[in-house]
Amino acid sequence: MKAWIKHVGLWSIAGLFTAGILFWGAFNWAFEVTNTEQFCVSCHEMQVNVFSEYRHTGHYTNRSGARATCPDCHVPREWGPKIVRKIQASNELWHKLVGSVDTPEKFQAKRLQLAESEWRRMKANDSQECRNCHKYDYMDFAEQSRRAVRTHSRAFDEGKTCIDCHKGVAHQLPPIEQEIGAPKAAAAR
Repeated sequence: MKAWIKHVGLWSIAGLFTAGILFWGAFNWAFEVTNTEQFCVSCHEMQVNVFSEYRHTGHYTNRSGARATCPDCHVPREWGPKIVRKIQASNELWHKLVGSVDTPEKFQAKRLQLAESEWRRMKANDSQECRNCHKYDYMDFAEQSRRAVRTHSRAFDEGKTCIDCHKGVAHQLPPIEQEIGAPKAAAAR
């Protein structure tokens, strides 16, 4: 038997190994608990602001019964990007503690800033969360309107990502101008 094992002892090594497994299990459990819609909407701010508007979209209820929950759109599935997103989300906990969005009025005042931050994140990762369900390769253009086929084909050719055109699919938009549809009179830009 090696000298260091004799010095440390087999029980110490077994104890450290067991502690490592327990730590990993607890870490993974906490990770999964915080990656549920139930956890996301447990805050009053989420219930009265974004969750109430999300409940009236096609991502919440639709003819196919497929449903995208908060983590489906806001947390990557892959482990590395998920860790990064969880670290970024710690900023949201800070704002919960200081009450910067704890009323509908405060939330509305920050809506544009919050939305732009999320849009930047989604643009930077090529709308990774959208693409977990929606992929150009699997789009059946025969089932889309002519306008959608034209727009999706052009977007694909131009290297656009989902969030370039599909802002506001699950939450109310702040007053912004998008490249699609009629111009908005109250656009901030």
